[in-house]
Amino acid sequence: MSGAIDTGKENSATRRLIINRDLRPAFNLAIEEYALTEMRTDVIILWRNSAAVIIGNNQNAAEEIDTDYVTANGITVVRRQSGGGAVFHDLGNVNFTVIHELGEDDFNNYRKFTAPIIDYLAELGVKAEFLGRNDLVIDGMKFCGNAQAVKKHRIMHHGCILYSADFGHLAGALRPRKAKIESKGVKSVRARVTNIADHMHSPMPVEDFFNGLADYFIRGAPDIEPYELTADDIAAAERLAREKYSTWEWNFGRSPAYNMEREIRGGYGTVSVKLFVERGVIEEIHIFGDFFGLSDKSGLESALTGVKHETQAIKNALESVDVGSYISGMTAEQFIEIIR
Repeated sequence: MSGAIDTGKENSATRRLIINRDLRPAFNLAIEEYALTEMRTDVIILWRNSAAVIIGNNQNAAEEIDTDYVTANGITVVRRQSGGGAVFHDLGNVNFTVIHELGEDDFNNYRKFTAPIIDYLAELGVKAEFLGRNDLVIDGMKFCGNAQAVKKHRIMHHGCILYSADFGHLAGALRPRKAKIESKGVKSVRARVTNIADHMHSPMPVEDFFNGLADYFIRGAPDIEPYELTADDIAAAERLAREKYSTWEWNFGRSPAYNMEREIRGGYGTVSVKLFVERGVIEEIHIFGDFFGLSDKSGLESALTGVKHETQAIKNALESVDVGSYISGMTAEQFIEIIR
């Protein structure tokens, strides 16, 4: 098969194919890191996530997501190891990960790693193409974004395949709230997207597509063997998920520094707030406007300095603060709406 994964080694050791049926985003990203840093064999992982936004390692979460939408719809936000843009995962996605020793022409060679996906789709009667830096497209519309990371002289390539994803959630989750944000983070480039199922004469359930891709990898690599995660593998990944991928510090605290400005008008007048946020924490806050107040606004600014730029942390910080004494006619809930 022309698209079989090639590690670039003539006598490679047996490769592991991990068919990961777990649907927890933090755990699944932990499995990837564990396989990259602790397993010394070549590894291919096939996996799916429940609804989640997976943001790139160098991105600012505030620029990429609608926090209200993801919270209301129970969508998890997790930062991955690799760079690139934010992607939406749900059970209509199939994700693939390829890990092996780093070869000379591996890093940024997305065409090489995505060739098996193109060939598998050709077997299903779907014509896909490689386009641009790291995308796969059908009729010019993107269905698979890809990214890479390197650790311990091993490369991890992973791709997110849209098979029958919920585009309503995709559009809602990957749409930041209206605010002026100036950030040093890497911004996602939005493109027209499509589901593979929409291009098939006889669409199959996503589970059958998943299993067919696993079979394709097995047929394309004689030395590949299915690998069942051991109790030790799972325990290590659970610990990594708990201590890293499920934490606010990793998913939001690692966001690049950014300035945010937002303004609101109401019965209290005009209120404009400027924030400087670093490592997810409000380092500076300045409040301006034509509002009235009994107390100097510096007291409100002081109450929020050093607080995580996260809704619950802001609520906690304002729990014993009378916002109306600083901005007459405004409630704490209304003020939180401006800055969260």
